[in-house]
Amino acid sequence: AAASRPLLLCVIVMAHASAGAIAKPPPQVVIAGAGLQGAAVAYYLTQRGVRPILIEADKVAGAASGKGGGFLARDWGSGPTVQLHKQGFALHAELAEELGIASYRRLPVLRVTPGARSKKTIDICPWLDGDVADSDYMDKLGSAQVAPRELCEKLVEAAVAKGAELRIGKVQGVRTEPCEDGDADERVVAVLVDGEEVPCTHFVVCMGPWSACAAEWLRIPVPMTGVKSTSVVFRPSAEDLAEQPPQAGAKVAPSAVEPFALFCGEDDRFGTHLELYPRPNGEVYVCGIGGSQYVTPDELAAGEFAPGQVFPDPKRVDAAVAAVSQMSRVLGKRAPELTQACMRPCAPDALPMMGKVSTLEGAYLSAGHNCWGILWAPISGKAMSELIVDGEASCVNLGPFDPARFAPRQAGQQGGRGRKRGQTAVGEQW
Repeated sequence: AAASRPLLLCVIVMAHASAGAIAKPPPQVVIAGAGLQGAAVAYYLTQRGVRPILIEADKVAGAASGKGGGFLARDWGSGPTVQLHKQGFALHAELAEELGIASYRRLPVLRVTPGARSKKTIDICPWLDGDVADSDYMDKLGSAQVAPRELCEKLVEAAVAKGAELRIGKVQGVRTEPCEDGDADERVVAVLVDGEEVPCTHFVVCMGPWSACAAEWLRIPVPMTGVKSTSVVFRPSAEDLAEQPPQAGAKVAPSAVEPFALFCGEDDRFGTHLELYPRPNGEVYVCGIGGSQYVTPDELAAGEFAPGQVFPDPKRVDAAVAAVSQMSRVLGKRAPELTQACMRPCAPDALPMMGKVSTLEGAYLSAGHNCWGILWAPISGKAMSELIVDGEASCVNLGPFDPARFAPRQAGQQGGRGRKRGQTAVGEQW
């Protein structure tokens, strides 16, 4: 019996050590920004038992996450973004079922050539009934859509239902303390929100183009350009749709806007490179209407074009109406139901800045997702949640998106930042 005591004592000590490891408190996470990136991080953290605090300066989905088109393409990635496209696409289907996303659906993509109609014009899309030189299928199986505002709001609602907290306020900075057990000299211990400190062990910046404001807090360059663009939303009436002639083989005219995403070639008459996305609720979202404005990181940091203060360009609205009316008589019968503008966050190399910030322990950045922010949001949020909880991301390789890559010795090159299908430019470029 005496001989067995050391072994028993060892088992008891190991049991206590194991219990201590299990009882380790979850991280205290503060997320800046309640757009899709911040919403997705919050959602996936709550799936791991973490209850983050989500800080938003304006409102949930108040910027690009509420005003984007919501086009999703599985096979359009290249290099390091292939993983984001494929896994992001799969997660959207899962979220649509889990959260009841009514606006999610699969749809084919057409390539459209603007210009005069001829005998050679191929008609595929019934509401593309105006002057169109040609159209053909671009992607039949690997594309889908979602209304980003609905997705963002439901991600936040689901996170809050699992214990996350949403606060409206402006993040003004961080408080740090010396760090003795990490790679950085200091660690973040609190986030300053409207003059009050919010304690935390982990701080995630998901502020879109306004992440440029966090460069001083994070002590790294955040060269985020805001690409400000106008978009419009049409809504044809049932009467307008009923006036269309039936398609070949059909007995009656369509009673809804049939689901085809359109990528149109450049139209020099109007300075447009239209993208059109009909939605299940009857809306037709239109972007690619030219005239994008590039807002520098310094301008963003200075407070120009603050959240909620990004407005459409009336001249580009007129150009969009003229261009759409030429191609679609059914859409051109009515003025747009909505005109709006937003800013896409774009880094110099068109890749997101996503990962741990090496210069400040406990700080993280997930921003700069450019024109694929809606598609990439779920997989980005999942990867960031793994990084925070497990210390590394297992669902994707975050290496190519390291926020430290814009340190002076590793500065990237600017250019070619528009939407691409693989390496091929598709739609408006900036």
